[in-house]
Formats: sequence, C-alpha cells, structure tokens
Amino acid sequence: MTNTIISNSIRFVVLVLLQVLLLNNINFLGFINPYLYILFLILYPFNTPQGLFMLVAFLLGLSVDTFEDSGGIHAAACVFIAYIRPIILRFSFGISYDYQTVKLSNTPYGARLSYIFLVVILHNLLLFIMEMFSFSHVYLILKKTFFTSIFTILLVLISLTLFKPKRR
Repeated sequence: MTNTIISNSIRFVVLVLLQVLLLNNINFLGFINPYLYILFLILYPFNTPQGLFMLVAFLLGLSVDTFEDSGGIHAAACVFIAYIRPIILRFSFGISYDYQTVKLSNTPYGARLSYIFLVVILHNLLLFIMEMFSFSHVYLILKKTFFTSIFTILLVLISLTLFKPKRR
C-alpha cells in the first residue's frame, strides 16, 4: 500500500513538471500540444475508491491549470475522466474489470489501446470544448482534438513501452 502511494506521488510530480516545464512549450504546427500528464489518470490503480480518484484527478488538473493559467479547464477535464473511467474500463476490459482482476500491463494490447484511446480523446475533446466554448469553432475543436490526441496517444504508448514494469 505504501509503495503504491509513493510511486503514484512520484509519478504525479514528475508528470506535472514534465508537462509544465517541457511539453507546454511544444506547439507543433501552431496548435498541437501533447498532454502527457493524462498518463497519471491512465495508470492510476483501478481498485481505489472513486471519490479519492476524483479528488486526485482534480488536484492533477489544478496543478497543470496553475502553471498554465488556463482557468480550470484541465481540472474539469481530469475530473470528467475520473468520473467516467469505470464506464471506459468496463467497455475496454469487460467482465475482468467487474471482478477487479484488471492490471494494465497484463491486458491484451487491443483492450489497452482502446482504453488509452478513449481516455485521451474524451479528455482532449472536453478540454478544447471548454477552451473555445463556441459552436462556431466546431471544426477547430475537432481538428485540435484529433491531432493533439494522436500526438498524446503516441507519447503515452512510447512512455508505457519505455517504462514497462519488470515481470516477476
């Protein structure tokens, strides 16, 4: 239990610092900015209480908002993902999630990819909807969501490959 708390605390701090110090300065093609901090939400243990996860997700988004001066949109997107994560997990992993036997590193690649894809797309879509907050910018919202999500998914997959847990 203590190991999990320490590793999640370190992951939280490292991902927030990486996001605000390095990744927020990337603006590929003028509008593509990867959001690797979502990896914390993806990797957070599945068997923790929902209320605690929503609080931690809020703190994660608030940390990014504080450095980015974005008015709470990251916090709202993170809390939204924390709220709907059980639905996404049930969709991606099926009955094994209901029995609490899911461990991300041991799941089939297709299920893992669908889980990552849904979390990233929904997070970015809500983030850009709140950023633009206008129906006249639907095309721009969808374009930013699509390209930023592709870049973010690639970074998440690379990170998961590089930092794969050792088999025992």
